[in-house]
Amino acid sequence: MIKAKYPVAKFSEIQTPFYYYDLEVLRETLSEINAQANKNKFHVHYAMKANANPGVLEVIKNAGFGADCVSGGEVEAALKAGVPATKVVFAGVGKADWEINLGLENDIFCFNVESVPELEVINELAAAKGKVANVALRINPNVSAHTHHYITTGLSENKFGINMEDLDLVVDLFPSLKHVKLIGIHFHIGSQITDMTSFQGLCVRINELQQYFLLKNVRLEHINVGGGLGINYEHPNHFPIPDFEAYFNVFRDHLELKEHQTLHFELGRAVVAQCGSLISRVLYVKQSGSKKFAILDAGFTELIRPALYQAYHRIENLSSELPTEKYDVVGPICESSDTFAKGFELNQTKRGDIIALRSAGAYGEIMASQYNLRKLPKAYNSDELI
Repeated sequence: MIKAKYPVAKFSEIQTPFYYYDLEVLRETLSEINAQANKNKFHVHYAMKANANPGVLEVIKNAGFGADCVSGGEVEAALKAGVPATKVVFAGVGKADWEINLGLENDIFCFNVESVPELEVINELAAAKGKVANVALRINPNVSAHTHHYITTGLSENKFGINMEDLDLVVDLFPSLKHVKLIGIHFHIGSQITDMTSFQGLCVRINELQQYFLLKNVRLEHINVGGGLGINYEHPNHFPIPDFEAYFNVFRDHLELKEHQTLHFELGRAVVAQCGSLISRVLYVKQSGSKKFAILDAGFTELIRPALYQAYHRIENLSSELPTEKYDVVGPICESSDTFAKGFELNQTKRGDIIALRSAGAYGEIMASQYNLRKLPKAYNSDELI
């Protein structure tokens, strides 16, 4: 079983906080995804929003993945990393004109369209360039992901996608739009999903929609089911790689693809989360009544997930093998929400100890901010340090 390795001696020479990526964990994860996807002839586009670190992107590109982008900046980063434009999909509820033009100029594989106004703008901009843009309709299937409400995206109350009751209006527009070609349908019901029945529910809904499009005499070449597969934040050492076989099998067994159709996925968190850690130092250990605070030099400016989503990250003291004690693990930011964990069992901790906040490869470095005028964290990987 692959397990993240930490060159602690080299960490002691580097100014904290910083991000560290174990690229062997990443390569093993990518290898497993490819093994499971290839035997089913599935296509995987890496969701760039999870992590756009250049070293990480290089490894993902070398594994042959496409890219799922939600901004012009991500499209640019994907192309710069060497991802072929023919493997780039571009989603997002609010694409600016310059972003659409960027996709058109590079002949990307597909725009995942989320509204009638967006469809009309893509048609207009494509006409100005004398091009026909491939589009997929992002449909809101009203399927619950059973996850945090901030990262649920497939319910009718969410801002994303086209509601099913509006499909007639959208599909009936296409004959009048000469510069867009409908090649598929797209879905994304949420993130950090560990209950496979959510994906089964999505398959059922897609099967129903397939019948709808057949009755409309619309030929769909591609089905894109998004991503959303969760990881095990509690036990990153025991479960460093998600169960991709079980995940892909849900779609193999429950989705009724037509012979001419290809199935696409947009995995992000499940690809990169377990290879990354936020490395920090203990500034102070503060006793306050019955509580002990381990005050780190990293805060929510480096890893916002606990403050934003009340998310759990395993925390390890890489410098100590002493018996454990309970600490509130907090950062230096002038906000009460700058807390990583309360009452967390850590090996006995002192000033200067090196701390790893695990499973931070997704939505960690990419969401860092300069609040309190703090510097953005640097990043290192195992190819550089081991």
